[in-house]
Amino acid sequence: MSHHCQRIGHGGASALAPANTLAAFDAALEVGVDMVEFDVRCWRGELVLAHTVLHAGRAASVPLRKALAHLASRRFRGVALNVDLKQHGCEAALLEALDQASVLGRALISSQVPYVLDAIRAQEPRAHVAISVGGRFSRWSRRWGDWRAHVLGGLQRRRWDSIMAQHRLIDERLIADVVGGGGSLYAWTVNDRSAIEQLRLLGVHGIVTSDPRLFT
Repeated sequence: MSHHCQRIGHGGASALAPANTLAAFDAALEVGVDMVEFDVRCWRGELVLAHTVLHAGRAASVPLRKALAHLASRRFRGVALNVDLKQHGCEAALLEALDQASVLGRALISSQVPYVLDAIRAQEPRAHVAISVGGRFSRWSRRWGDWRAHVLGGLQRRRWDSIMAQHRLIDERLIADVVGGGGSLYAWTVNDRSAIEQLRLLGVHGIVTSDPRLFT
């Protein structure tokens, strides 16, 4: 397909610097990305960049507002943001932080928890949201018997705008169904150059990788 496939840095560029840090964002920018992905959760009343609760509790975890100030600088002006919200109850605080940093318009908010996206939609209709679909255990824990029907149905109802799928779940039929439903399909997390090329040829709209150098 002829459309542009976005290059997305996982955790910034987690193969080059610790994930969810300013150094990883800088590394991603240096090697070239269209979007940086990072995880957000709440720790003791503050939103921080962290994949798990254990990461959130570390002294080195970066406050979200500090990260957004960094990403709102002129250097990152052309880089979009994929904010993966890990828990319910943080939606209002996240939206406020994105709005205050003037980056809401270039943010794609994703989550594996559907009602997180429902809350985002209800509080800020302008926000772009994506459902994230993980591996077998993750889908089982969400009680998604027919996960394709679930996520595609949500797309058709405009419950979310895009689908971010574990890359092994992606095939031509899924891409056709997502595009037919007016959405975008992103693949995560792909750390093999040949797999990146195969997904590009299939026509995904973006690929998440820990090492953006694999795109060159």
